[in-house]
Amino acid sequence: MKSIKHLATALFSNGGLFLFIVIFMFAGCATAKQEFDPNVTGPQMIVEPETIRLGVAKLMGTEIVFRGKGFEPGDSVFVQLLGVEKKGERVDIPIADGNVDQKGSFTAKVGRITKLTDLLRAKLGSNDKMESVLIITQPPIPEGVYTLKAVSMESDKTAECKLTIKGPSILDRMKDWIGGLMGKIEKK
Repeated sequence: MKSIKHLATALFSNGGLFLFIVIFMFAGCATAKQEFDPNVTGPQMIVEPETIRLGVAKLMGTEIVFRGKGFEPGDSVFVQLLGVEKKGERVDIPIADGNVDQKGSFTAKVGRITKLTDLLRAKLGSNDKMESVLIITQPPIPEGVYTLKAVSMESDKTAECKLTIKGPSILDRMKDWIGGLMGKIEKK
């Protein structure tokens, strides 16, 4: 009981609350690592994390990785985000690609430019000091649960999984606001 009292005293005195908020803002929540379904014999794909947020700083700092298995060794795959609403119509957006290893597995990461242009629908520019700036000119991809499809380049093998896209949290908005103050994010 005394330790809880000491923790509360430390948090609310001498700037401890500020430190707690800063640590909370930048600390991530651990999630269990995704595993393939052992009952499926064909191609499979999983995405980590299963849920992403559309805060600019949050998304740009999040590593989105696809892992697949059950493909032909030596093949390559590309991953599409299916059914994205763009200018009034639904389109499929290629967001990652990877090479299949000798065990039939692949790993593919979503690149920085893809996050910027296809998910955030933003642009990369520079400020007066010639530093890179993320320029937000339109709303990001709509929130929702999206299907991702890995397509083989040399065979007819495919695999699908789901990705949940959520709007920015309050902390994400605060980070983006700070990014704006620092001249790293510009909204037009």
